[in-house]
Amino acid sequence: MRLKIHKRNVLAFLFATLIALFLLFSIRRNGQSGVDSSRADVHSKELGADDHDVQHAGYTHKFYYDTIFNMKKSVYEGNYRQLVQNADKFPGDPQLVVVVQVHNRPAYLKMLVDSFQKASDIQNVLLIFSQDYFSEEISNIIQGITFCRVLQIYFPYSTQLYPFEFPGQDPKDCPRDVSKDTAVRMKCNNAEYPDSYGHYREASFTQTKHHWWWKLHFVWERVRTLQGYSGYVLFLEEDNYLLPDFVHFFKGMTELKKRECPDCDLLALGNHESSVQFEEMTNKLETSGWLSTKHNIGIGMSKDLYYKLMGCNAEFCTYDDYNWDWTLQNLSGMCLSKTLKVLAAKATRVLHTGDCGLHQKDSCRSELALQKVQEVQELAKKSLFPTSLVISNQESVENKAHVKNGGWGDIRDHSLCKNYAKVL
Repeated sequence: MRLKIHKRNVLAFLFATLIALFLLFSIRRNGQSGVDSSRADVHSKELGADDHDVQHAGYTHKFYYDTIFNMKKSVYEGNYRQLVQNADKFPGDPQLVVVVQVHNRPAYLKMLVDSFQKASDIQNVLLIFSQDYFSEEISNIIQGITFCRVLQIYFPYSTQLYPFEFPGQDPKDCPRDVSKDTAVRMKCNNAEYPDSYGHYREASFTQTKHHWWWKLHFVWERVRTLQGYSGYVLFLEEDNYLLPDFVHFFKGMTELKKRECPDCDLLALGNHESSVQFEEMTNKLETSGWLSTKHNIGIGMSKDLYYKLMGCNAEFCTYDDYNWDWTLQNLSGMCLSKTLKVLAAKATRVLHTGDCGLHQKDSCRSELALQKVQEVQELAKKSLFPTSLVISNQESVENKAHVKNGGWGDIRDHSLCKNYAKVL
């Protein structure tokens, strides 16, 4: 009898224990599920799974500058997450997309941002800053913008991220000016691939062309907020300065193109003739073949033209000129089915502030550049915002021969460039 009672007690105890364990496990599971769900929500926001929620919650992409590894990681995460600043403040689709290629001239970038802030209708613009140099100073300038939507993208093959290896300058690369025979004896990395003038690559010069071509791919193919966008993209550089009516004028250019120049391929909002009489030329445009020295500032491009250029991917990436604009002019005459035709403003809306080259900084005087653009703006202000635009001059559309500049003979540059369309 005692044995039976003992057995019953044991069975009851085991049953009660199992019930208790089951309840405890269920409680913990539900609690953990809630925690995991919360963590998953945070994690999804960190990875950009719901950009809209992230933007409204005030999240920003944290860029780490302490090590090269962390900078590379920040570049990857930034390009993946694509957080758009001020998206909640300026909802809806952009009327115009402006892409700025940024290197390391923060004083000039600050002037450009100031010109954006003073521009009419800037609230309808999406600004994309494509950077190949990463610093807190540059980031603070861009993140301080509150007057329109802003997206930062990062060139992942910056020489800053690869200081001692390709696409940066590898210590085992051949010196620029050694002869090929000497380079072969030295057994340096690229001994077999000097440029057309017998010189070897310099990473500081090749980077700009790489960045420009990568940027085209990334903007048109990878920027999620532009999916379905059918308008123009205006390409600028950090040492540009916009006049206040640039959005108004560019809109007028696109409408004029539809009506009177449907075969025009590019829109040139700027030129290098800042001394023209604005009162006389403010509403006048001209058509011609695209020239690197004249039409490489403030370029408006459609996605249709982008696709045409991609048909010349190999030609762009192997042409021995480290300048993207001279390379584009070569495509116009040698690869594309017809010479690029441009519709260009005669009174520029884009001023060039850079008083020194991209790769020299000793002679940079940004305060003098600012004084110059302010003088031009003062002379032009009474003639801005024309009510209608007209084509006053039509030149023959032909590609003018030029001498290539070299600096782009290394097959490593060719290969990397061609792969942007495949690996981003």
